Amino acid sequence: MTLNLGSLLAESAHRYPREAAVIADEKQHSYENLDALVRRCASSLEKAGFSRGDRLAIMLPNIPEFTIVYFAALYRGCVLVTLNTLLSADEVAFQLSNSESRGLVIDEEFLVAGLEGFSRTESCEQLYVTGMAADSPEGATIFEDLLQGPGHSDLVQTMPDETAVIIYTSGTTGHPKGAELTHFNLYRNAQYVSERAFSDWPDRIQVMGPGQVALSALPLYHIFGQTNVQNAMLLGGASFTNVRRFSPAAVIETISRDRVTFFPGVPTMYFSVLHAPEAESADMSSLQFCVSGGAAMPVEVKLAFERRFDVRIQEGYGLTETSPLATIQAPSETAKAGTIGKPIDGVDLKIFDEKGVELPQGERGEIVIRGHNTMKGYFRNPAATEEAFRGGWFHSGDIGYIDQEGDVFIVDRKKDLIIRGGYNVYPREVEEVLYAHESIREAAVLGLPDDKYGEEVRAVISLKDGHAVTPEEIISYCKEHLAAYKYPRVVDIIDELPKGSTGKILKRAMRL
Repeated sequence: MTLNLGSLLAESAHRYPREAAVIADEKQHSYENLDALVRRCASSLEKAGFSRGDRLAIMLPNIPEFTIVYFAALYRGCVLVTLNTLLSADEVAFQLSNSESRGLVIDEEFLVAGLEGFSRTESCEQLYVTGMAADSPEGATIFEDLLQGPGHSDLVQTMPDETAVIIYTSGTTGHPKGAELTHFNLYRNAQYVSERAFSDWPDRIQVMGPGQVALSALPLYHIFGQTNVQNAMLLGGASFTNVRRFSPAAVIETISRDRVTFFPGVPTMYFSVLHAPEAESADMSSLQFCVSGGAAMPVEVKLAFERRFDVRIQEGYGLTETSPLATIQAPSETAKAGTIGKPIDGVDLKIFDEKGVELPQGERGEIVIRGHNTMKGYFRNPAATEEAFRGGWFHSGDIGYIDQEGDVFIVDRKKDLIIRGGYNVYPREVEEVLYAHESIREAAVLGLPDDKYGEEVRAVISLKDGHAVTPEEIISYCKEHLAAYKYPRVVDIIDELPKGSTGKILKRAMRL
């Protein structure tokens, strides 16, 4: 049996030719038009020598060109390497070289770092630039030229276990690793989001189809945006509307203008929209579904957003290595705060101790996963792959437990666990207390090296506009709500917590 992830667009173009597929600043590409552009681009890639298995890197924001190149490469049977647009030249050079990419498609906005990185590679020979009509770099091809192909390109037949996309996971130590996601990994995950994620019954399909509009504010180069937005919507015949760069004002305007029904985001996005002045008068009544992932959702933020906009937020969980979705709450179970729901169909999830032994219900340990969603491995890195799949299970590095109803709870990242005087302190538990404080806007809890206790608990916070509070007051507040070994002894107040491209708070940038 063959399977090409690109077939999800080709089939929807046949079923829904005139439905809107991609929206960008009030401009729309119908499925028929999008498929035609993809086939022209695929024809040009074929002429340029790209064939089955060749790697093509793309460094693009949320613009239609991302989707066109993505599916054109898939139609050719190529492997996509989707690069974070915030990469430095060193990081671009490493990922292009490590993935052995033959070409790079980049937006003019990121040319400085991109060109420098591109120039340091040997395998990457072809450069295509979007957003430029003229004065493109020497040797580069203007993207529009790729759309001049004859458009007769058919889908190259690929096997389900062939690599479709390589995404580099952000490394906390050393170089990042390229997670190889297969055609089957990505198709099945997108199918679950499109057909199952918003139904309360396992055997009932709730298709995200024509008439449904997803907000595309999550970066499409990230697996969350690729699967839950782009691929899932195109599989079902729904639409997605691009926000090139996240801002609460842009998101609110887009939701109102395009009557968005589905808002997938990370917690900081929901927080920003909730507190944006533009939300006071905006019409966001079209929202029907919201999904939060990528980081722990503070309970106070979740409840406040739901009350304000009269829509439930389903919490889910996954990693780049799991395509990404591994668990999600059912729509009727969102009132159960703090849980990431149950494993999706076909996915097994257990809690292991440090020796690889399954722990009883309710006990905390590392979350391990196996199923159709787990990656093929890390590209050209068998040692890291073997380490990640110890005992046949993918080891997530997340600490959690499963309750009596089968719901999974994330306690923290294994590497973020603080051990103070022999006691385990889980930063998320402390952060929940901090978020409940009326003056705190954002919070992150980290371990601080300490000669006496091994580690001390440190909180880094930012305050809401118009609020003033001292570190001593925050420490006293935490003492009232936490055990003596848990409350932070050090509190740093800064203007804004550092975040990555998805809006996720970057703890590693705040470590001393």
